[in-house]
Amino acid sequence: MSAQILIQGRLSGTEDFLLAPPADRDNRAFEARLWWLALLGEVLPRALLADLQLPSLLLGSSGGGRFLVILPDQARADAAGRFLTRAAEALREITDGAVRIAWSATENLGDWTVVRKRLQDGMGDASKALVSQPGFFEPFVAAPTGSDRLPRGLRDVPAVGWSFDFPALLAAEGGTYRFDLGRQASADNIAMTRHAARGIDKKNPEAIASTKELAKRSKGQKLFALLRGEIDDFGTRMRRVQSVEEHVHLSMLYKQFLAGEIELLCSQGEYFQRVTVLETGSADFVVCGSWDALAGFARELHRVFALFADENLKELPGGEAKTITMALTVANPGEPLGRIWEDSVRDLEIAKANDKDCLYILGRVLEWKQLHDAAELTEAIVQLNEEFKGGKHFLAQLRNLYKKVETPDLTGGPGDQERLMARAIRFQRRFARVANRREREFQKLRAHLMKEMAGRGARGKLKLRPEGLVALEWARLAED
Repeated sequence: MSAQILIQGRLSGTEDFLLAPPADRDNRAFEARLWWLALLGEVLPRALLADLQLPSLLLGSSGGGRFLVILPDQARADAAGRFLTRAAEALREITDGAVRIAWSATENLGDWTVVRKRLQDGMGDASKALVSQPGFFEPFVAAPTGSDRLPRGLRDVPAVGWSFDFPALLAAEGGTYRFDLGRQASADNIAMTRHAARGIDKKNPEAIASTKELAKRSKGQKLFALLRGEIDDFGTRMRRVQSVEEHVHLSMLYKQFLAGEIELLCSQGEYFQRVTVLETGSADFVVCGSWDALAGFARELHRVFALFADENLKELPGGEAKTITMALTVANPGEPLGRIWEDSVRDLEIAKANDKDCLYILGRVLEWKQLHDAAELTEAIVQLNEEFKGGKHFLAQLRNLYKKVETPDLTGGPGDQERLMARAIRFQRRFARVANRREREFQKLRAHLMKEMAGRGARGKLKLRPEGLVALEWARLAED
């Protein structure tokens, strides 16, 4: 009896294609490419198995542009290679060479760590083969023609079809093979998190809300944002598994958690019409929505992930893949989705370079406990500003003052620092002259706010806590 053959595949160049013109400035084109790529990563390995007349149960894992399939013999593996070669040629034509498929195959013999290394070495050889192709190092020039072939409106279809005769391999109708789309994963069903806030067009009530509509639903300044998250050290955890069965189990466990919990959170009234899921994978996700809704969304998702890790991952040694890091990137007015997508990738990298189990928000990297403190400080600042009747100018003045305290001019002398600190103290004392009917409550709130925001650092210098600046910026955005 022949040994099982494992085939591991990966889509590369997806980011270049996703952000190439016109998707870098056209939100509809960007969303069409994003959803097409997400479906492609799920449908491609299933179409491969269907073409080999094998059940979908032999699909080990899929999503995030990666897949692993299990084949019964070498003859099927050779046929799979021919199928993937044909698919790679079709993708090269559709995306003008931007999206490529790399894959490797090996027998499922020996220790899993050895098997996995053989798969990784095969992927490396496939990448070297791409590098050796003529013109690989030529400057990349993105052509917009590929986007014209991509079908739009795939988010809400009940099923998707695959055929090499389709202009983009996938379509909502017809196809050599068809796959159902839904929330529950099964052998013949692709589980996709497809929640989307709906627009206000009465003629088309099923239309998805645009980024402008999501921004208008914000409380405070009308801005939209992206929340991007990634499970810390997920790759390290997967490299430590001892068998292909454990690899499949863990990858599906994380994938189903992210898809299920994000879908559940989106169904809550606070987020139902204010957030739209853009992407969910085995270890990462991206959600678009009103900026203030996503701040609460991030806190709640972190809370349930901590419970999930305590309950389901306590038997696993080490801390890998037991925490999650996120980045909340707020868009400027009128900024296209493609541009903010790039910024969110950068912000998440900043957060991961700083620490694990943290959040990048409003220019700062905070621990999750600090985010809770920043939210409480924001409420105190808003309440105090209402009592003080300072308005937007007061918040801007306070923020600029503390930014100067935190990053003073290095060319200035000790006298400049002392004057700056004295100015901050005088600014704080101005609150003391505010009186109203709730004098005691007001003074207590003021004292709490100043204690929480500012402290003394080295040599008596005034230093603002990181969550203090986040709270100031948060309060400024909360002002309509």
